[in-house]
Amino acid sequence: MLTVHLIFNAHIDPVYLWGWPAGADEVLATCRSACDRLEANPDLIFTRGEAWAYRLVQELNPPLFARIRKHIEAGRWEIVGGWWIQPDCNQPSGWAMQKQIELGQRYFQKTFGHSPLVAYNVDSFGHAATLPGYIHQAGQRYYVMMRPQEHEMTLPARLFRWRGYPGTPEIVTFRIAVGYGTGNENLSAPELVSRVRAAATQLPEGIAHTMLFMGVGDHGGGPTERLIALCREHMTAIDGVRLVFSSPRRFFDAVAPQIDRLPLVTGELQMHAIGCYSVHRGVKTALRRAEHLLLQAQTALEVAPPSKSMPLDLEPAWQRVAFNHFHDTLGGTCIPSAYPQMEAQLGQALALADDAVHLALRRKIQSFPNDIHQRAILLNASDRPFDGYTEFDPWLGGWGAWTPEHRLLDEADRNVECQALAGEAIVPGPPPRVLCRLRVEPGQLRVLRIMAPGHSAADRAAKPAELPTAPAGLTILPEALSQRESQGLGTGVDWGRRQLSLAGLTLPLPRLALLEDPTDTWSHGVDRYVEGTVTSAHWDDPVVLESGPLRTAMIQTGCIGTSPLRWEWRLYAGEPYVELVLRVEWRQQRQVLKLILSAPTPFEGRVDGIMGGELERPNNGREVPCRDFTLLRCGDGRQLGIVCPDVYALDASAHRLRLTLLRSPLMACHIPHPGAAPRGQYSDRGEHVFRFRFLAGPGATPQALDNQALMLQRPLIYAALTKGMPSCGTTG
Repeated sequence: MLTVHLIFNAHIDPVYLWGWPAGADEVLATCRSACDRLEANPDLIFTRGEAWAYRLVQELNPPLFARIRKHIEAGRWEIVGGWWIQPDCNQPSGWAMQKQIELGQRYFQKTFGHSPLVAYNVDSFGHAATLPGYIHQAGQRYYVMMRPQEHEMTLPARLFRWRGYPGTPEIVTFRIAVGYGTGNENLSAPELVSRVRAAATQLPEGIAHTMLFMGVGDHGGGPTERLIALCREHMTAIDGVRLVFSSPRRFFDAVAPQIDRLPLVTGELQMHAIGCYSVHRGVKTALRRAEHLLLQAQTALEVAPPSKSMPLDLEPAWQRVAFNHFHDTLGGTCIPSAYPQMEAQLGQALALADDAVHLALRRKIQSFPNDIHQRAILLNASDRPFDGYTEFDPWLGGWGAWTPEHRLLDEADRNVECQALAGEAIVPGPPPRVLCRLRVEPGQLRVLRIMAPGHSAADRAAKPAELPTAPAGLTILPEALSQRESQGLGTGVDWGRRQLSLAGLTLPLPRLALLEDPTDTWSHGVDRYVEGTVTSAHWDDPVVLESGPLRTAMIQTGCIGTSPLRWEWRLYAGEPYVELVLRVEWRQQRQVLKLILSAPTPFEGRVDGIMGGELERPNNGREVPCRDFTLLRCGDGRQLGIVCPDVYALDASAHRLRLTLLRSPLMACHIPHPGAAPRGQYSDRGEHVFRFRFLAGPGATPQALDNQALMLQRPLIYAALTKGMPSCGTTG
């Protein structure tokens, strides 16, 4: 006899084909309805997750919340998930996913005295290999998911043990059959029987229990009296099956004696909708920026805690970030009008974190002693060392320019080699921008003194610079500007041959290509985008922008389709990488923009950055989510690393890597769709900026690539200090 645990629930998308206020209305209506059903049916059990929803009811309708609490205490309302929201489980940063879990668990522990053992993401589109570790670390032991479904990924059973990497903790996981709800209340008896039969498939040998999820979902609803009555009529009406009102925790308790016999799955669970990692890029970049800046704010507040009279609480900002982890929000599948509210929420989080970082640094330096020289203060507000190039804008007073006689001295009076760059302002006599290379430990402040011309005594006392000088090969060779050829460049760009030289590895410059994309917002039904290029980029002649001791740069404008382009190639003294900054003014419709690198020799393996870690993946051409970097191994043992913190998806074969930059489907367009959409909006119109670093050789390790990405995303925090300088009208 198979026991089918009927899980009455209501999946609620707080943001999707509606804005979050409508989602809040549905939370209240659904919770009210669920309480009514429980009070009318003494044997019924209801299941509900997400701390955000509970806190909403607690704040807006205390009497309704009291009813919920009473049902929880009676064991008839089960809390599952225990996280702030049901997030996308690929795109958040690792520490931010831990914060997502922590926020929810802390709320439930404080409010109800316990947090659930069952993690619960029934609508998330894919699940990173690091997720079992985060779930286990949070004290949870069970997981309920649905996507990828059976037609998207083959698993050995519906119930299995899941671990992300060999030798790591396991989570007992259940994949839902058919769906997390019934869609509407007009379920027929044959449809119920069909759903029961589907839930009974793919069970491991010896397992006599399964779960069937029931209730109106997406825009709320939960169980209805008609649906409850239909289930009652079929409690024992299906041969070999008995139906019971139950909950996920009751199901997992029932199968606990057989857990050791369950099949084991190792790795990531991917994936439902490949387009969700390349559509509505704005919310992705804003969220990633907020995650990093909030982490920097935490570090800055440890360096300089706020005063008691002006306390600073980052918790509301983290809650905003956690809410926008939601899988439809971050997946880019909501209606266009929902996103301005989401962007405003992330803007609030960014502003709070930005205030915390910059005010903490300035609070710290107020106690510094006087100095007759202007000082540049740089803080590494990160948990990782910063070891690379940084830029800052010293205001020299009186619109003073940075001259060759200006110098930087470090704390030991050593020269810090530097280079003046053009500032951002397009006005006469703009303030300078200064480039230098520093190593700064986590939480450390570096104090550099700016030596203006005429400080001869200080100049004589200065010690030689210890930072690297420019190698002979630090030159970009645009064909239109130079007749010279690159001979034996260790790291550089040979524009005449259109090649990158990276630690002995030579490969063609990457190229941009537009591909046709007839898919919907999610890219349902495909696991990769087409190979054929619709059009390539057309470029104007390149121009040398900088040629200095620390950095040379070449800039080039062009277009692809109707979208203007500008890319800038940079080389840095003493660094093993070539840097690319690409700007795209995106105007396309129903197309995909890819940055393509051809393999110098066939790629045999690949390691991608993923949420909070890295993962070995096959070069099989499938589109997959990525985080910050990818590392490709060539057949001859050489390897190529690409740092790409502004890219969220890629695909690779033996002969090429394609980084997915932008897509332009109609927003909130789901196949099948009616076709005509006179008010439809195409995704991601406007300017987008991408940063890349290309590395090769033994130093191109996953850790090194991850560190490079973090330095791009967590730049040093700068403050100018003029305390103690003579008041002569020439200082800032």
